Amino acid sequence: MATGNANGSGGRYDLAVVGAGPGGYVAAIRAAQLGMRVGVIEEDRPGGVCLNWGCIPSKALLTGAELVDQLRNHGDTFGVAAGELRLDYGKVIDHSRKAADRLCKGVESLLKKNRIALLRGRGRLASPTSVAVSGADEGLVEASNVLLATGSTEWVPPGVAVDGERVLTSREALASKRMPDRIVIIGAGAVGLEFAYVYAMYGAKVTVVEMAPQALPGTDPEVAQVVEREFRRKKIEIRTGTRFEELKVEPSGVRVVVRKGDASDALEADQVLVAIGRRPLSADLGLEAAGVATDAKGFVPVDARFATNVATVRAIGDLAGAPLLAHKASEEGVAAVEFLAGVKRPDLDHAKIPACIYCQPQVAWIGYTEAQAKERFGEVKVGRFPFTASGKAVASGHTAGFAKIIAEPRFGEIVGAHVVGHGATELIAELSLAMTLEATTTEIAGTCHAHPTLSEAILESALAAEGRGINF
Repeated sequence: MATGNANGSGGRYDLAVVGAGPGGYVAAIRAAQLGMRVGVIEEDRPGGVCLNWGCIPSKALLTGAELVDQLRNHGDTFGVAAGELRLDYGKVIDHSRKAADRLCKGVESLLKKNRIALLRGRGRLASPTSVAVSGADEGLVEASNVLLATGSTEWVPPGVAVDGERVLTSREALASKRMPDRIVIIGAGAVGLEFAYVYAMYGAKVTVVEMAPQALPGTDPEVAQVVEREFRRKKIEIRTGTRFEELKVEPSGVRVVVRKGDASDALEADQVLVAIGRRPLSADLGLEAAGVATDAKGFVPVDARFATNVATVRAIGDLAGAPLLAHKASEEGVAAVEFLAGVKRPDLDHAKIPACIYCQPQVAWIGYTEAQAKERFGEVKVGRFPFTASGKAVASGHTAGFAKIIAEPRFGEIVGAHVVGHGATELIAELSLAMTLEATTTEIAGTCHAHPTLSEAILESALAAEGRGINF
């Protein structure tokens, strides 16, 4: 068996994991549970981008934004007169960093608890069975197998220089305590819209530029329409079908040139947030030395068991391709090491991985959109239920949005589900379980849901898909 120092130094392991993000550390723990000796190599903070500079700190900011939204826009309804709100954006940034620090220490504790060596430094493949570590724990790590889980980073278009003052990516935005008077956000995907909501609630004038014909490209158009409508009600400007062309940093701020059709326009702002996608962290990883192939975009192609073209090297998470989601990376990490250990298990079905967006209204979905389902199955069963008809939503003042279930016609098996509205990111879990169990609309409709709850929208959507809706 392998040997290694749990305090972190060169050695030999059954599995060397490069990257301690949500894919890497989860894979390492599962591998240790299966009896492997594991070394994890991480050059930054355990927890990866998600925990330190993504999912977790952004949710802290969004919670603050929701509180402002509630007090400012719904307080009167519930007899709460808050007067003029005094907002201190720096405090919510401080809270977000404390949350990240706490959970980062939690990951370190989990690795220690499972007797996993945490090697501090940058890992590069030296061969198909060894990783060269440069940094605090410099040395050569040998392993029977290597799992690459290096994740991704922000993609910035050529010619755009991120300075952390005027031009930001999400990473700089999560550290900056400055609240601009005006900000232009390039990209109306998950990151762009979450930050748009935060900035707007804390007082900035926000303009979002998106080249696609709708916000949240790729989502169900009905869902995008609700988000666009509600954002405009919150005085957030969304310019769809508009292409970013040029950015100029000037003494007074930033000038962003955009084009829609034949017409160009110049937007003036204090800051610009670039949120137009991510790229894999595959450069300077030693892939060439080990003979590991990449595609044209830098992703590492893998098979159903997450093996690369090199037998001893596996890749998971963002590095292995879309969807670029933390929970997808974790699921892949578990699957990869279980396959490696010979555990009998099904392949991971990427069609049954949910996606969530945490602005208000929230968005969550899994499986096919309605258009995709029709293309795949022909006629499909579709059930919708608006939150305007939900007792809990009406009572709590969160009536924007709806739940929608899509089922294939033969058995009524659920093949897609979409929720937009308050609590959507929690409601999607029931639909994820339903799709994993290959549940039908009949089975959801036959499941008693507590009243009054937002989850009744899922029940009512299933009933509607069968043509027997009760409350709408």
